[in-house]
Amino acid sequence: MGRVAGLSAKELSRVRGRLEEFAAAMFAPLPRKDQRGWGGVYLRGLMLEGKRKSIEPMAARLEDGDEQCLQQFVNQSPWRCEPVRERLALRMSDEIAPEAWVLDDTGFPKFGRQSVGVARQYCGALGKIGNCQLGVSISAVTAQASCPLDWRLYLPEEWDDDPRRAGCRVPDEVRYAPKWQLALEMIDELGGWGLVAPVVLGDAAYGDVTELRLGLEQRDISYVLDVKGQTSAVPETTRPERPPYAGTGRPPAARYRRPFGSLAALALAAGPDAYRELTWREGTRGAMSSRFVALRVRPTNEKLRRADPDGELPVRWLLAEWPAGQDAPSDFWLSNLPVDTPLERLVALAKLRWRVEQDYRELKDALGLDHFEGRSWPGWHHHVTLVSVAHGFLTTERLRRPPTRAAA
Repeated sequence: MGRVAGLSAKELSRVRGRLEEFAAAMFAPLPRKDQRGWGGVYLRGLMLEGKRKSIEPMAARLEDGDEQCLQQFVNQSPWRCEPVRERLALRMSDEIAPEAWVLDDTGFPKFGRQSVGVARQYCGALGKIGNCQLGVSISAVTAQASCPLDWRLYLPEEWDDDPRRAGCRVPDEVRYAPKWQLALEMIDELGGWGLVAPVVLGDAAYGDVTELRLGLEQRDISYVLDVKGQTSAVPETTRPERPPYAGTGRPPAARYRRPFGSLAALALAAGPDAYRELTWREGTRGAMSSRFVALRVRPTNEKLRRADPDGELPVRWLLAEWPAGQDAPSDFWLSNLPVDTPLERLVALAKLRWRVEQDYRELKDALGLDHFEGRSWPGWHHHVTLVSVAHGFLTTERLRRPPTRAAA
């Protein structure tokens, strides 16, 4: 499938009718006609070709662009973005029929300290710690298409009592929450909109968090999550043992004996002969393939043991990748999918997360996701919502007329 990209003035004119229909459906919850109108103008500004997608250059490129009105619409107008995101999530879930939801986050580099949520923190866009905002997203994905459904701005702990809150119009009830908690909030919000979660995917920043995995399981949601190899675990056959009773006091409870192993050690112990060569998709340079094994294991970290101190640790899938030419397995995933899940299914889901990395590039390069120059909490949320709507429309256009294989 082709990439989402900016449109020339001629291309934008050709899809104008369908865009206006799409925008009318997305912006129907906005209470005022002028708000709905400026929403459509902003969408056209985001989609029209141009290096910068901040308000001033977008207004200059549009015949009906008005910088002051667009500034008012995005930064000052009190319209709620949640009803717009709800309509987008329902529409795009129907268009895409997602195989999975992907949890991820992306950085918005900033020069000053006055933008809402800005702090010195790791920024993937910079590849290092830098001055930035962080946005957490949840996206609907298939191998052919994807679209962000919901967003949260990560507010660092230093912002809880920071005087900048007032100038940035941060709601009083908003306080620091870890990214995994924001992810669960979005999952609950999508559920409140009537969407049923498919399999949830995420990198190790999410997969290594026991609270996230437990939260998904409590919601009866399946997952395939990246984890680090040093995550503690034992083979499926391991059972808790009861220490000898000394005859006084309370008899000791059964427990798993240390030392625990690790996911990396279990994957290595399986041996290279246990791994199968599998292709998960066709890339620009040909088939993408590697060697994989799926093992049944019991993760053993302390929070899991505390969750049910008298019970057996649950059995989960460990999916491991051992690329040819390497001395040991390199990548690991944990999953709570059923015991009869084929290896091919686990691999396809584990490798599906690449769609969101592509989305972030398209959202930033083609649609100006990180070009917003406003500083306020409402402005940031308005902007990312409007960028998501623009991306959703271009995705529907791409799905209407998929390119030929030779052009893909």
